[in-house]
Amino acid sequence: MKNKLSTILVALIISLSLSSCEVVEGIFKAGMGVGAFAVIIIIVLIIYIISKIIGKK
Repeated sequence: MKNKLSTILVALIISLSLSSCEVVEGIFKAGMGVGAFAVIIIIVLIIYIISKIIGKK
């Protein structure tokens, strides 16, 4: 009985940890997409500001 219980507990822990890894993976993928979008916006803003400064001279 004790052996069956420990096997069930190990299987439960493994299944819970695998699903949580998938959730974390999804969060990091979304974060990477948002981060890339933010970097592109910052680069565009810097180019815009530099063009305005150079255009005034």
